[in-house]
Amino acid sequence: MERRIGCEMVVALMTLLLFSLTSVTATKLHNHEDQFRRNLLANGLGRTPPMGWNSWNHFNCQINEKIIRETADALVSTGLSKLGYTYVNIDDCWAELNRDDKGNLVAKKSTFPSGIKALADYVHSKGLKLGIYSDAGYFTCSKKMPGSLGHEFQDAKTFASWGIDYLKYDNCNNGGSNPTVRYPIMTRALMMAGRPIFFSLCEWGDMHPALWGAKVGNSWRTTNDISDSWESMISKADMNEFYAEYARPGGWNDPDMLEVGNGGMTKDEYIVHFSLWAISKAPLLLGCDVRNMTKETMEIVANKEVIAVNQDSLGVQGKKVRMEGDLEIWAGPLSGYRVAVVLLNRGPWRIAITANWKDIGIPPKSVIEARDLWEHKTLMRPFVNKLTATVDPHACKMYVLKPKA
Repeated sequence: MERRIGCEMVVALMTLLLFSLTSVTATKLHNHEDQFRRNLLANGLGRTPPMGWNSWNHFNCQINEKIIRETADALVSTGLSKLGYTYVNIDDCWAELNRDDKGNLVAKKSTFPSGIKALADYVHSKGLKLGIYSDAGYFTCSKKMPGSLGHEFQDAKTFASWGIDYLKYDNCNNGGSNPTVRYPIMTRALMMAGRPIFFSLCEWGDMHPALWGAKVGNSWRTTNDISDSWESMISKADMNEFYAEYARPGGWNDPDMLEVGNGGMTKDEYIVHFSLWAISKAPLLLGCDVRNMTKETMEIVANKEVIAVNQDSLGVQGKKVRMEGDLEIWAGPLSGYRVAVVLLNRGPWRIAITANWKDIGIPPKSVIEARDLWEHKTLMRPFVNKLTATVDPHACKMYVLKPKA
């Protein structure tokens, strides 16, 4: 009897020990999976919004390797690369319509005869990074090349083997399936590809990607495509601003690429465009022909002080704090107890706009020094409680405010 009781106790103890070990193992696996999910985009990229150039807005499908090489050269020779414009991104129409006999994407022989790897090597030799385009569908939006749906892991490995640094991933021709299912597959594929690749979700804001994109991509489109007009540009800024709370280092709201320099807006309107993208912490991806920029365009896109707002380490997206008809005040905190402010006049008449400290997050009665980022000057007198400026129609003023020592 004693022996049987002893055996039963041993069995019970062994069962308890086995259960404990199993529970610990399961907990560790669960924690590992949770950590994996939390770090789904732990590629170390996008600590500040990406800066560079994309081929689509100006060239559409009329691209070739000569244009890409010359654009890389121009980013260096103009000094734009030193200001942070380092991504050279090829958009749609770079590949043959058919994959090769192993199912791999193939560069279009008539326009990219040297292949994408050779192009990446050239761009890297300039100290720049090469981006490429694909689609979470069966074909890309142009229908002139295959998409990556069903080929995610193969294509990610191909991109990594070529030396790709950035992937813009579009949302066309997908058979109506849900982007929240399709996009994470490419996320996992990129993580396993062996090379850090910035992942730009070009989902057009269809399923509110700001709500789920942070675990999937480094940036996510919040709007449909921009065009080179005041109405299109300002509407994209409005739509993007709605998601301001979701932007953070490593993941950014994307209201689409810049149209500055393409000729459809006035200089003042392009300054508004660049100012709103900067304070919104949007990607600054040039969309003009940087090989042939005017002096006016260069003055806008090379404004170091406005770029610094966009690239500020705090990484908080600015937003509208007051709206009174056609008058708007946009503001957002910066590092060093500073605040960026844009006074925007969307209307047809020149008018005075006032930013009150209580609206922009500055303690009342604070004495503030104001730096005008487009005039490149610090205003002579300090300001208390508010700042007022007269703003032309379809124009803005942009300031960095900081406490006066």
